Amino acid sequence: MRPDHLSTTFAALADPTRRAILARLASGETSVTELAAPFEMSMPAVSKHLKVLERAGLIERGRNAQLRPCRIAPAPLKEATDWLEQYRQHWEQSFDRLDAYLKQLQAKEKNNGRKRTKRK
Repeated sequence: MRPDHLSTTFAALADPTRRAILARLASGETSVTELAAPFEMSMPAVSKHLKVLERAGLIERGRNAQLRPCRIAPAPLKEATDWLEQYRQHWEQSFDRLDAYLKQLQAKEKNNGRKRTKRK
């Protein structure tokens, strides 16, 4: 059984090194050597991260002579964003209801405080 695209995307994004690689690629196509520069790891280790990203469809690797430039592939990120958007809307609505409820409680508390002061 093959994992679905969303699971593969989130599994690839679970690693901070891979997220950092994607962040660098967001500003444009770059070579594997340039991508590896800020990381304190071997080129084979960076290549393994790139393979995970490529299998998830998050990056594309080209061929330009001996260079293998990488670029970000936005489709899987869009799919993940669309999926997450449903939950963001749900939580925003829940927070709005909680906010309204808290304001109601504060108003009641304020009114009860006024009633007590009048009795003194």
